[in-house]
Amino acid sequence: MENYQPNAADKRTGNGTILVIGGTGKTGRRVAERLSERGVSVRIGSRSGSPAFDWDDAGTWGAALKGITKAYVTYYPDLAFPGVSGLIARFAAAAAASGVEKTVLLSGRGEDGAVASEESVQESGIAWTIVRCNWFNQNFNESFFLGPVLDGIISIPAGDAVEPFVDADDIADVAVAALTEPGHDGEVYELSGPRLLSFHDVAHEISAATGRDVAYSPVTAAEYEAILAKEGLPRDFVDLFTLILDGRNASLTDGVQRALGREPKDFRDFAREAAAAGAWDWRPGRLATATGCLRL
Repeated sequence: MENYQPNAADKRTGNGTILVIGGTGKTGRRVAERLSERGVSVRIGSRSGSPAFDWDDAGTWGAALKGITKAYVTYYPDLAFPGVSGLIARFAAAAAASGVEKTVLLSGRGEDGAVASEESVQESGIAWTIVRCNWFNQNFNESFFLGPVLDGIISIPAGDAVEPFVDADDIADVAVAALTEPGHDGEVYELSGPRLLSFHDVAHEISAATGRDVAYSPVTAAEYEAILAKEGLPRDFVDLFTLILDGRNASLTDGVQRALGREPKDFRDFAREAAAAGAWDWRPGRLATATGCLRL
């Protein structure tokens, strides 16, 4: 990559090469696929990528950013975690110095801790779009809650809180539009699905789609901390869930409509499609854990 030259796709689309950080995750994979389908040159930003990109090793950033014109930025496990905003600030400065022209940041809706990261991108001197969202539909079939769904019981310290679950396909469509189309610079899109659902509602929808019983069992923060410890996940998720499930996101937004001019996907349609694809088919030897990432 030392002698980077624009390829045919770069010239045809006018988008250059786009870095997709977290390009193997729930949204990143979809963003990369959509960009490739449009003929856009894509570089996957991950430890296994070539060149490799590692958030914990700033020495990898230069090679990953070389020749990049735009970037889709996600952070594992979450922007709201302590110390992340400083990391995003350093990356934003590195991206600007390398000639990146546009950044699309996946952020958290209702997360005060993520605001500093957003500000770092907004103050970097390059064009930006912020995409805020909270609970993904795909948390229940691709990671995190896949194991609990397969086990038939979802346990989380959510009480009777309701959330506007949003689909990863909608998120990816918004991100791709922001990366490839005019009119999205300087926009903060808060995304949601079309309905507010409790975790009881979610369990009911999955049960209806799969034809088997899936229940929601609320737990205390202390009980959930023990669950996370067993799965080897950071206890920071306890604090994050307690924060974002306090009702601050219990409202619908029009981010999908504003960015795409259409309605967002409903959880019921997601559940039916996931069930039809065999996402929740139990079979001997299938790994059933709560590991994964809430938003990536």
